Amino acid sequence: MTIRSYIRTMCLAALVSLALGGFLLHLRVHPFTENTSFLTNFISGVLSIIIVPLLFLRKETIHYGYVLNGFIAIVGTVTMAHFSLAHPPVPLTPASILLKTTFSDILILWGKFFIGKVLFDCEVFGYNKAVEKKGVSYRYPNLGWWYIHLAAVAVVYYVGHLLGK
Repeated sequence: MTIRSYIRTMCLAALVSLALGGFLLHLRVHPFTENTSFLTNFISGVLSIIIVPLLFLRKETIHYGYVLNGFIAIVGTVTMAHFSLAHPPVPLTPASILLKTTFSDILILWGKFFIGKVLFDCEVFGYNKAVEKKGVSYRYPNLGWWYIHLAAVAVVYYVGHLLGK
């Protein structure tokens, strides 16, 4: 096994492990049979466990896997942050914010995103340690592009929430 195939296999295993863990956690905490709004969690979990890793396997579809993995992280971040804001812990202290909100879940979700980013960058840009990382920070596929989309999705979600009241 080459270093490339080993790193690729380990990143894919980490993606599936984190996705499966998050999926099982959400099934326990938010069973979609109780509330249809929990279907978002279920569908995102299935996509993360099955479709995203399959898309990462082929060079022709790796961009789709990267984007789908990223947008699942963004949607999960926005919806979990909304849930924590709608149900704040009592009393509201720094410790309760860290330990009694979805903050830790969001961090795990972004860990999954960053593993996907490493896999994507290695597969698309190569594994050569001498090659310099280049590109405009706010352009695809760099992190700035994701920050812009996170902000945009959060704004659209918030506006939709306000209009839905």
